[in-house]
Amino acid sequence: MDDYAHLDLDEIDFAPVEYDEERLPLLTLGEAHALLRVLRTVATEGGPVAGEADGLSKEIAARIPSEN
Repeated sequence: MDDYAHLDLDEIDFAPVEYDEERLPLLTLGEAHALLRVLRTVATEGGPVAGEADGLSKEIAARIPSEN
């Protein structure tokens, strides 16, 4: 049993999500840099997905301009 089994999802107030809002088909440069930071953090901290996060961070870094 996980620690969340006692939660009733019908009783939780979730943040509203706009499903009819159009999204860009690609990440903005800022979003790509934010994702890269998250992936590098996951890769550095280790864990079961660290290797995949490291590989993805290298692929994204090779495809976007640097922040500087």
